[in-house]
Amino acid sequence: MTVRALFRAATVEGHAAPHNTLHLKVFYPAQLSGGEQEQNMGIVAANAEQAPFPVVILFNGINCGPELYQWLAIALAERGIVTVTFSWVAENLPGMVALTPGVDLAMLMPDRYGQGPTASAVPALLHELETLNAEGVLAGLLDLNHVILGGHSAGGRVAIESASPDFFPSVCAAFAYGAHTAAVMQLGYPAGKILPLPDRLPLLLMGGTQDGVIANSSDRYGITWERATTPVERTFRESIQGGRDDSYLILLEGANHFSFVDPFDATTGRAFLDFSATQSGAALRELMAEAIGLFVEAYVGNSHAAIEAREAMVQRLAAPQPLIAHFERK
Repeated sequence: MTVRALFRAATVEGHAAPHNTLHLKVFYPAQLSGGEQEQNMGIVAANAEQAPFPVVILFNGINCGPELYQWLAIALAERGIVTVTFSWVAENLPGMVALTPGVDLAMLMPDRYGQGPTASAVPALLHELETLNAEGVLAGLLDLNHVILGGHSAGGRVAIESASPDFFPSVCAAFAYGAHTAAVMQLGYPAGKILPLPDRLPLLLMGGTQDGVIANSSDRYGITWERATTPVERTFRESIQGGRDDSYLILLEGANHFSFVDPFDATTGRAFLDFSATQSGAALRELMAEAIGLFVEAYVGNSHAAIEAREAMVQRLAAPQPLIAHFERK
C-alpha cells in the first residue's frame, strides 16, 4: 500500500493573526502511475478503488508536534482511512503560546460545559475537508458523512467531548488515548468531579498503566488518583451511560503517556512527569493502530464489513494477552 500526504492551510474564525492558522497534513491511500504530474511535482493520485474514504481528524496533545502521530496516520491510511493531522500555534491559555489541539476554555466552564464542542479547530477542519472533496487528488473521494474525531492527551479530551451529532452532524465516532474528563478545580468545579460526555456516538477510550503524566497531574483535580488509569476508568464508567455495546475501554499494560507518540520528543511538553514504559513501544503502537483501525471500520456504516470489523475488534481485544491489562465494553 502506498501512502501519500498533501498539505493545506486553514483559518480559524474568531482568532487574531498570527494565531489563527492551521497547517494540515492529510494522509491518503495513493496509486503510483508514473504520470507527468507525479514525476514533476510529486502529486500522486488517490487509490480510488478504496473510496469513499472515511476521515479521521487527529488532535495532538499540547506541545506535541503532529509529526509524532504520523505512525498512526500512515497505519490508518493503509487501511483506506484518510487521516488529518494539524499544527496550530496559539495562545492556548492567557499569556501562554503553545502548540495546541484547540481547547475552547469557555466551553469548559461550569455554566457552558456540554452545550457545545470544546474542540475549537473542528469547523475550520471540516470546511477544509469540503474543499479537498471538491478539488484536487481527493475530489469526490471523501466520505464526509463519516468523520471520526480522535486524539492524545488534551487532544483526546476535546475529541471525545466534541463528538456529538448535535455539534457536528458528520461526526460518527471518537477515540482517545491518555485522556479523561476530570474537571479542573481552577475553573470552578469541586474536587474529583468527572464531567459527562455527549454519549451519542461510538467511543474508544484507551489508557496506559504507566501513565505518569496523568498520575502526576492529579493536584489540578483536587484528588490523588489510586492508579494512573483511574480517571480514564472513571470517565468510561461515569461519563457515558452505555447500553449500546459501542463504547470500549482498553487499558494497556506497561504503556505510559507517551507510548502513543513516535518518535519521542523530550524537548517540550511534560514528558518529565511520565513513568517508564515496561512494554515495547513498537508492540504497543501496533496494537493501538489495529484497535483504532478496527474501531473506525466498525462504525462507518452498517455493512457486512462493518459488522465483521466489530466482531474482529472484540475477539482481538477480549482475548487474554500480555499487552492488555483490561478490556471492557458497554
